[in-house]
Amino acid sequence: MDYQAIIDKYYPQDDILRRLLIKHSRQVADRALLICDKHKELAVDRSFVEEAAMLHDIGIFRCDAPSIYCYGTEPYLKHGPIGGEILRQGGFPRHARVAERHTGTGLPGYEPETLEEQIICYADKFYSKSHPDRVLTVSETAKSLEKFGSEGVKKFLSWAERFE
Repeated sequence: MDYQAIIDKYYPQDDILRRLLIKHSRQVADRALLICDKHKELAVDRSFVEEAAMLHDIGIFRCDAPSIYCYGTEPYLKHGPIGGEILRQGGFPRHARVAERHTGTGLPGYEPETLEEQIICYADKFYSKSHPDRVLTVSETAKSLEKFGSEGVKKFLSWAERFE
């Protein structure tokens, strides 16, 4: 699978949104790959983790989030299911599940289940497209998740214990 070709298809213009998507996705992929390399006992599909991490936010262009240069019509919370639809239509159902489930706390029924989904969801929490040069610590990330309720914080902290 050529994740760059998929990015190019939906983000053909070299503009600020494309650059932001690629920067954020690379940050998430690199952190997820570090987890894979540190925890070989997890026996995850490393190539898949990189591909899915690079595509987890593919649906943002259809969302209305002007602060991150997205001028679509859908609520930002739907970027996961939108990305899932795009990837499923492209013949990539496993990657679609990651896109749908990477938020982990926002939509009921869309929680990460596989280890690969959990690793990407976890890695994503440290980076914001609103502040692309900032990397949160585990405690800062946990605090930022409090607005979604204590269950999400507990889940994140359990991943931190497992993956760090």
